[in-house]
Amino acid sequence: MMRLPVILICFSTVIFAEEFEYLYSTKYIDVPLDHFNFRSNATFKLRYLINDTYHVQRGPIFFYTGNEGDINQFAQNTGFMYDIASTFNALLVFAEHRYYGTSLPFGNLSYTTPEYLGYLSSAQALADFAYLIDDLQSTYAATSDLKKVPVIAFGGSYGGMLAAYLRMKYPYAVAGAVASSAPIWQFRGLTPCENFNRIVTNVYEALGGVKCKDTIAKSWKIIRSLTETDEGKSNLTKLWNFCTPLKTSDDIDTLVDWLTNIYVNVAMVNYPYPTSFLADLPAYPVRAVCSKINNFDYKNDFGLLQALGEALSVYTNYTGRTTCNDIKVAANIGEKGWGFQSCTDMIMPMCSTSFDMFEDAPWDFEKYSDDCYKKFSVRPRNEQVPLLEYGGKDIKSASDIVFSNGLMDPWSSGGVLSNVSDRISAVIIPDAAHHFDLRGANANDPGSVREARRFHVKRIHKWLNKFYFENLDDPLKYKFYETNRV
Repeated sequence: MMRLPVILICFSTVIFAEEFEYLYSTKYIDVPLDHFNFRSNATFKLRYLINDTYHVQRGPIFFYTGNEGDINQFAQNTGFMYDIASTFNALLVFAEHRYYGTSLPFGNLSYTTPEYLGYLSSAQALADFAYLIDDLQSTYAATSDLKKVPVIAFGGSYGGMLAAYLRMKYPYAVAGAVASSAPIWQFRGLTPCENFNRIVTNVYEALGGVKCKDTIAKSWKIIRSLTETDEGKSNLTKLWNFCTPLKTSDDIDTLVDWLTNIYVNVAMVNYPYPTSFLADLPAYPVRAVCSKINNFDYKNDFGLLQALGEALSVYTNYTGRTTCNDIKVAANIGEKGWGFQSCTDMIMPMCSTSFDMFEDAPWDFEKYSDDCYKKFSVRPRNEQVPLLEYGGKDIKSASDIVFSNGLMDPWSSGGVLSNVSDRISAVIIPDAAHHFDLRGANANDPGSVREARRFHVKRIHKWLNKFYFENLDDPLKYKFYETNRV
């Protein structure tokens, strides 16, 4: 269950909650291993978290569609759902995505071969969520005078994509969806592959200045040149305190990927207060990284690398507890599972050019396919799976979805940035990072984020009004709900 803070948030009187631990009960449900195959009845245990602190009879279910990682991490970083639960008398549910956290269909064997890993897909995960919602309905609708209670889906990033897809593919299951930082258009033919890295570059230049951006841009050639020799590899290993020495060209490629992920992650979580979502970081971490670079008066290439080493410590060792930097440990959560999905049903082309601060890297589908086969013994069937499965930009037939995007978030490159119809809305947050609006209220939140949350609340009211009006037989019961829900 949830531990109540000393100060709560109420949307009629805005008060802000400081960070604290959200508590909940952990449960499991047996779900089909393969929802689309009738040859087997095999099941596995899917984990979900539940909080009924504010739930009352006939109250809605707020359902978080889990991401590519341990569901606890997302539950602790989606405080908006907790903040508004009392307003709506809502039951909170955070569903874990199959193959992440403890929801491993084959236990420790789940990632060993394609035979075991092949059941990992967004389509299977959506079916899991619909299956869980049906099970929840059997419990919570049974205690009310409704055939079912309303469900509102929430999600951020990949979870936001799934929240939107859940409403599109299983509209009977959810009455509406809040999809934050959901890059549903980050696919070939929908979004230019360079847009993502352009946004990252713009964020560093806007918040850290030209010197910061240019220093990072210059560093790639310097790193490649220095590490052409064993001596250079050894010197960089010592300078940046790597846990294992750089020895091969593959190690250097791994280093470049590691650095790229760090710069991207820092931009994604550039919140105005300290957080520990992807790493322990200070407030406005882009500014903190760039401050290290800008304050270092380097005179040569080695000095530039010293400056970068200082800057990287903001991400790798903000707490001072890191003994060495391991470039072989991914800077991203759920890296292995997401790597597989990126090779199968979530192929998002990325590239960089001389116009951004990253190493030039054109999109090469054949090389990408070869890398996938090397890692997972599978190849992408084509780059069109998400378009075929979810409709690309042709989503006007869907309804009751809010897409929100912070323009300081690189994933907004593939986001829905304008209203699709009168029932699919886009919320733009100019100064926000990655799914900022789903985080819990904080005194340092900018007005744009608070306004986005108010929009979400109004839409949720609208969706629930419609549901109760259509599903309560007695209009007086509907009026009772209208006057007593807050």
